[in-house]
Amino acid sequence: MIKGVHTMFYTSKPAELRAFLRNKLGFPCTDVGDGWLIFDLPEADMGCHPADEAHGAPSGTQDISFYCDDIHQTMAELKARGVVFTEDVQDHGYGLVTHFLVPGDFKVQLYQPRYQKNAR
Repeated sequence: MIKGVHTMFYTSKPAELRAFLRNKLGFPCTDVGDGWLIFDLPEADMGCHPADEAHGAPSGTQDISFYCDDIHQTMAELKARGVVFTEDVQDHGYGLVTHFLVPGDFKVQLYQPRYQKNAR
């Protein structure tokens, strides 16, 4: 039986991204050898979105986002740790959304969802 999901970021700066995830985002981790960190993440959910090639999401595209309960408070905490946000919070309907930069020169979404998850 499936008991979790393993996510991955591919980056040109893996050591820097691992340090960012550990030190700035505060994720606990295990060093599985040679500085290769596997992060323990909090709860997760998964969505299945329609492909939309006109907006850069062809079939097979994968995406990782982080979500929180209070986007403004979370942004303030992350900014205090040196995280750089690329935009102000925007209302995307499903939630309040922003993005932040990570090592490897790409950005990751942070959002405060408007939907409620069902308890197991």
